Amino acid sequence: METTIRQCRNEDYPKLVEIWEDSVRSSHTFLADDDITEIREKLTSLYFPSVKMFVAVYEDEIVGFMGLSGCKIEMLFISTGRQKAGTGRRFIELAKDKGCRFVDVNEQNTGALSFYQKCGFKIISRDETDDAGRPFPILHLSL
Repeated sequence: METTIRQCRNEDYPKLVEIWEDSVRSSHTFLADDDITEIREKLTSLYFPSVKMFVAVYEDEIVGFMGLSGCKIEMLFISTGRQKAGTGRRFIELAKDKGCRFVDVNEQNTGALSFYQKCGFKIISRDETDDAGRPFPILHLSL
């Protein structure tokens, strides 16, 4: 069965929060539990509604999601059990088709950085802190 991508619906949000937390706990080992809790509490009320969301569905289950805003990929998360199965690349192709050319990634998230670089992104700048002012450097990438 092939993975399909569709627009996100509000009723998808609980599953997206699960995927987000599973992925973040696996890849963002630099975040403390308090950081994860603070971000998680804002996902459905602030972050998800502020972007155009897409979900990847495999065998009737959501396995990943991506959020776009303007020409930027704002978020892209894949269930840890479905990573390296081509879903992330399918999301990137969709984002490119929609005119997206930029993405930010935590510097410490070396797996994501490597993924984006394999997809053609290059580092164009760096900030010492994330958008919330936490001490986690952000790399800005562009195609």
